[in-house]
Amino acid sequence: MALTPFPTPTPDASARNLGGALSPNALASGAAAPDTAAATAQTPANAGALARGLDARPVNEPGLSWSEQGQVIKRVMPLLWPDNEPGLKTRTAVALIAILLAKIVNVVVPILYKNVIDALTPSGANAVSVSAVVAVPVMLIVGYGVLRLVSLTITEFRDLIFAPVQERALRIVSVNVLRHLHELSLRFHLERQMGGLSRAIERGTDGMDTLISYLIFNIAPIFLELFLVAGVLWHYFDLPIAAVTFVVVILYAGYTAAATTWRMKYRREMNMQDREANTRAVDSLLNYETVKYFGNEGLEIARFDEAKQDYVTAAIANQRALTTFNAGQSVILSSGVVLVMLMAAYSYAQHRMTMGDFVMVNAYLLQLYQPLNMLGWVYRSLRQSMTDIERMYALLEEKPDVADAPDAKPLREGPGHVRFENVRFSYDPRRSILKGVSFEIPAGKTMAVVGPTGSGKTTLARLLFRFYDPQSGDIFIDGQNIKHVTQQSLRGAMGVVPQDTVLFNDSLFYNIADGRPEAGAGEVAEAAKRARLDELIEKIPDGFATRVGERGLKLSGGEKQRVAIARVILKRPEILIFDEATSSLDSHTEAEIQASLRQVSTHRTTLVIAHRLSTVVDADEILVLDEGEIVERGDHATLLARGGTYAALWERQQKSASLAEVAE
Repeated sequence: MALTPFPTPTPDASARNLGGALSPNALASGAAAPDTAAATAQTPANAGALARGLDARPVNEPGLSWSEQGQVIKRVMPLLWPDNEPGLKTRTAVALIAILLAKIVNVVVPILYKNVIDALTPSGANAVSVSAVVAVPVMLIVGYGVLRLVSLTITEFRDLIFAPVQERALRIVSVNVLRHLHELSLRFHLERQMGGLSRAIERGTDGMDTLISYLIFNIAPIFLELFLVAGVLWHYFDLPIAAVTFVVVILYAGYTAAATTWRMKYRREMNMQDREANTRAVDSLLNYETVKYFGNEGLEIARFDEAKQDYVTAAIANQRALTTFNAGQSVILSSGVVLVMLMAAYSYAQHRMTMGDFVMVNAYLLQLYQPLNMLGWVYRSLRQSMTDIERMYALLEEKPDVADAPDAKPLREGPGHVRFENVRFSYDPRRSILKGVSFEIPAGKTMAVVGPTGSGKTTLARLLFRFYDPQSGDIFIDGQNIKHVTQQSLRGAMGVVPQDTVLFNDSLFYNIADGRPEAGAGEVAEAAKRARLDELIEKIPDGFATRVGERGLKLSGGEKQRVAIARVILKRPEILIFDEATSSLDSHTEAEIQASLRQVSTHRTTLVIAHRLSTVVDADEILVLDEGEIVERGDHATLLARGGTYAALWERQQKSASLAEVAE
């Protein structure tokens, strides 16, 4: 007679994720569920907002404390019981009831199995009667199979009912994180490492999925089943068997928690090295052209290999810790199985148990130890997921450097009069960029700002867009201090053609329509024509549907700038900013684009930031900026007649242009 029945699988989705149930022999021996630490690149690992050092937790720190874990759970639970969503609350309640029903069915199955064994076991010296073999066991066996089917059906029903709740929670978290990242200031994004930041978001959302699944469908059901099984054993047998079973489970859980905390430093070190390698790989690919220009493929590969070697060292240390961890788990489970089965065998020998009772004890141990066996894997994943979630939420706790005032109102429509009033600004306190700059751009007029590199020209545009706030001084549009208006309305009133145009990896049409998404196809085509993009669109096979590649790498620099100009034309803002808008164009195209820009900027307030003075000769006023101060101002003719800094720059550029023509 086989004493080991078919173990009842734990009815949860995570068990299927493990690639199938563990074998009864493995469960009986207490073999631990496989650890996925070595596959960190494919599973949630440490994440964090690298841009602000949020993931710089020391590798010897024992992870999140119990209170921090409680805070993570406290943040997640409201997503499963959402206000004003009675339908989702009902689904959550039904899923919890399904878990309870499935566990009750699981506990009943071994009792039915015991009755089957007793019905088939000879009593005394008498053989089993034919009627007993035919009638009682057949019904019990059929009932046993029906209960197993009911348990699995309840599980599938539970997953189906709960799926909308879980997916909604993941969607809300993902959307909130992306929205918050867009709300953060430019300073944050200039300091970020995109590889690490994207991994932080990905791992955080994956961790949310893991936490919801494992906490509700693994951890809670395991202990629910433990109490039910302990109660059944106490009811059918004596207290010692139930007590030993209960104590073994508690010891196993306690050991798993303590050993997992000990192992976290190895996991964290391994994940940190994995993240570093991933960041280096992503960074090198984002800078593909730069790598090719300087022939530094070998250098980038060597840097990546160095990071991977560090990862291998950390992974080996983690594997050693894992082996020790699994050995301890196996000792506890195996000792528990041996001790309980010896007690059951003694009771059977004393005729206090039937053979069915003996098999029922064995079945309960296997049924209980199967999810318990996965407890180590689940707990490790749960701890890691909490760390990932906590660091994703750390992103949400990042405060933007620039925020709307509580009483901020939309920018009132006006002609577009711009005024800078004694503006002082520095990116770093040790180096001042603007030193008390004051000027006005009358509505409908064009002002140009010229000067050497690093003089603060582009900073003026960033302050006007309110990507930063000045340390002192104020900026006004139509008499409204931009600190007191909403950023959305402020930026909606302005359009910019930047020096470095970055495009979405989408169609040409999408990138132009980004200027005004509600515009029709005819308006987009007209904007493209006015930006001199119509010839390019006619030549390329897919026309407006052409994908421009990552950051617009499939287009030339001049083509990208013309897309940026088309976006501004489509937006039709009252205030225009041209930051080296024609710097990537040849002389012929530049003349055409300048004509388009003059047409676009007619009757609009325009700020032109330029290095090439030939592009600003028609400006109503020109500011010469040097080391953060306005050293000269006036129109082109006035500044030339003055013979100062502007005149010297003009003469130098004219000589350079003449030499270039001679060279051609």
